[in-house]
Amino acid sequence: MVMDFVTLIEDFSNFTGRRTVVSISIFAAVLCLCILVGHLLEEHRWVNESITAILIGFIVGMLILFASKGKNSHILRFDEELFFIYLLPPIIFNAGFQVKKKQFFHNFLTIMSFGVLGVFISFTIISVGCCWLFPKVGFEGLNLQDYLALGTIFSATDTVCTLQVLCQEETPRLYSLVFGEGVVNDATSVVLFNAIKQIDISSLESRTAVKVFGDFLYLFATSTILGVATGLLTAYALKTLYFGRHSTDREIALMSLMAYLSYMLAELLQLSGILTVFFCGIVMSHYAWHNVSENSRITTRHIFAALSFMAETFIFLYVGMDALDIDKWKTRETRVRTVFGIYGVTIFLILIGRAAFVFPLSVMSNYFSSPSERQLITFKHQVVIWWAGLMRGAVSIALAYNQFTLSGVTQDPDHATVITSTIVVVLFSTLVFGFLTRPLVVMLLPHRHRPDTSDPHGSDNGSPSKDDILFPFLSVGDPSSSGLLQAKQSLSMLFERPVHTIHVHWRKFDDTYMRPIFGGPRLCEEN
Repeated sequence: MVMDFVTLIEDFSNFTGRRTVVSISIFAAVLCLCILVGHLLEEHRWVNESITAILIGFIVGMLILFASKGKNSHILRFDEELFFIYLLPPIIFNAGFQVKKKQFFHNFLTIMSFGVLGVFISFTIISVGCCWLFPKVGFEGLNLQDYLALGTIFSATDTVCTLQVLCQEETPRLYSLVFGEGVVNDATSVVLFNAIKQIDISSLESRTAVKVFGDFLYLFATSTILGVATGLLTAYALKTLYFGRHSTDREIALMSLMAYLSYMLAELLQLSGILTVFFCGIVMSHYAWHNVSENSRITTRHIFAALSFMAETFIFLYVGMDALDIDKWKTRETRVRTVFGIYGVTIFLILIGRAAFVFPLSVMSNYFSSPSERQLITFKHQVVIWWAGLMRGAVSIALAYNQFTLSGVTQDPDHATVITSTIVVVLFSTLVFGFLTRPLVVMLLPHRHRPDTSDPHGSDNGSPSKDDILFPFLSVGDPSSSGLLQAKQSLSMLFERPVHTIHVHWRKFDDTYMRPIFGGPRLCEEN
């Protein structure tokens, strides 16, 4: 019956001459199936949407492979350009748009240490480990640049499974750390990968590592600035022109197009589109979102979330389907023992590379945090953070295709082995580690009810806290205090409660200078 169906599809495709349209139609139908099955399994959180999509993609791939008599296993061929240009932007933008900004920036230094420094530590361990251990298991077909690329490929995490289990209201700081590190990790991995691709292996010098790090800092800073500038420009246009008096459609269209334009400008300028669109989303939610009508606010939140959800489901569905790509499995010529050795080495290095920075950096974060505002990352939280980064996903797949294939096709047996190994590692980590995520989190973090007092949009624009009132040195224009005394008190509080002090100073600056120009609720309006 399946073979008859596939034959009918092929005959229809040849008859209409629109094979791509037919393939996309089938893929859209399977995507709808994933959404339906995910909804039916909503109460059984042992299986989340990503695992559901991978399993359905794997089953569909098996049916197509069986029906085509071993000739094909997928409907569409994976293209890294499709991933980076069309699927990744809505996912990253929505992450920035929906982020709880107060928690994110309160833990900013810890998140950046995990997402940036942690990637470099993991990259070093995986690259050196692969270079040393792969030949020992009989795999010797890669050069130095390939090993460096593998370090970035397997340093890119996928925290979706853990985030779907964690409760943001019960463990807001832990959720913020896992969520923030996941986004920064992906951006850092892609930026580092692009920097490595520009290295001339034939003329390596002692300054090469310094150059790579310098290029990374340049890309990181300029990409962030571009995202912030685009978000501010959008907010200013919406506040000044007030599109809502004529049509809410124009407001939504402008926000969507400017977000996508920020990503494309970054790619055009050879910057990091991920960082740019992420910070563009943060700035838009902080300023531009408050300049549109109430209907547009509700609509944009749901539209951006829906686009992100569909893109994520599409990616995981294709990963499951592409696992049975017969061309790559036929091209590789590696022995079975060597292949399983590659799998074991890679997973072992991922475990070690992750642990090598999560636990030491957590201890360092606890040590350097101010005693008056100390929120320790407990050992149980450290284990959850470590576990959350063990899953590998679409970014790893896309980077592997970019390095080892040409438009999704490779004729090199060694490169085909790397591609199939990457797919297997992604499947194993997502399915096995993903299935074990919920029982691990439930065991380490028993359910506790915690009322949600934060803004549902994540803007955290609450009224001033008791601490704000108790800090007279932060008041503007206080005639009873001299400028020298205010500066002395501010410096003292900066050392005693640095995060809180910086946050309050930023809120004063934001309310006095930024919001009158770019929009957003004033503090006086929130009380």
